[in-house]
Amino acid sequence: MKNMIKPLLFYTVKRVFKLGILLVLVSLCSFILVSLSPIDPVNTYIGADMLQISEEQKTIIAQKWGLDEPLPVRFFKWAGCLLSGDFGKSTIFNEPVLQVIGKRFFTSLWLMIAAWTLSGVIGFFLGLFSAVYEKSLFERVISLYCYVLASTPVFWIAIVLLIVFAVNLGWAPVFGAVPPGVIPEEATLTERLVHMALPVMTLSLTGIAAICLHTYEKVKNIIKSDYILFAVSKGESRIGIAFHHALRNALLPAVSLQFASIGEIFGGAVLVEQVFAYPGLGKATVEAGVRGDVPLLLGIVLFLTLFIYTGNVVADILYRIIDPRIRTLINEFVYK
Repeated sequence: MKNMIKPLLFYTVKRVFKLGILLVLVSLCSFILVSLSPIDPVNTYIGADMLQISEEQKTIIAQKWGLDEPLPVRFFKWAGCLLSGDFGKSTIFNEPVLQVIGKRFFTSLWLMIAAWTLSGVIGFFLGLFSAVYEKSLFERVISLYCYVLASTPVFWIAIVLLIVFAVNLGWAPVFGAVPPGVIPEEATLTERLVHMALPVMTLSLTGIAAICLHTYEKVKNIIKSDYILFAVSKGESRIGIAFHHALRNALLPAVSLQFASIGEIFGGAVLVEQVFAYPGLGKATVEAGVRGDVPLLLGIVLFLTLFIYTGNVVADILYRIIDPRIRTLINEFVYK
């Protein structure tokens, strides 16, 4: 145990250092791209009253926000505020950026966790049994489902589910995270789950396809191994092969893909939240981009960078828990 402390400490410091570099590069690229955007934040802020505002008043607003200064000056001022913990104020929500992100993120968090968990667990076992029962009717049906769903846009699936289950059948709400007229803090768990059902189903349907296809190909290669053929010759059943031999060997790449899909889950959530008018972080991202809320947009980009990077670090740690071979090689590779 003592021999693991120093390598793990070095590994942690190295990953934190890489995170710092990544955040600097993302901040710089994001700030430049937003500054070069054709959307004028002053005009979007004024909105319908643009014709009633004089050029002098627009100039005053631009000076107040520092938009009249050169790009490098604006970037370093913004970076200085970030280092002090000030992410600015959202122009469309009229609240501090961190406060808006906190509210919207926790609204989206349960949505993404539910979809991420369902897609990972169901997709893994569907891929596992599809490979074990290759050339069966079950394998053909699952393969058809995966190929169709993997090539279907997530927003189209959301629209179809909305029309069928919410509009035609009336089994689910049409929009929102809570019933109309109910304060979010007073909504019951049942009401929240009912409003989450269709968005979670939409994200899960597409997520299952990717995990299933990846696991299917991995398990197919495992089944061709000599130790699997030896187990079959001894009379091992297909269920036994799946749980005693293939599961553990296929679990490590599945964990890698599962944590790598965090960014894809959020990307899908952006579109799904728009279709279902779900007031989460994805919808706030679209609103910030369309309405020129630069502080909020940049804050969300940095937050998601940190969120996805943390997911990848967690995946690396789980590697060492699941596969002892990787854990024993940590002293050899951690310093590279």
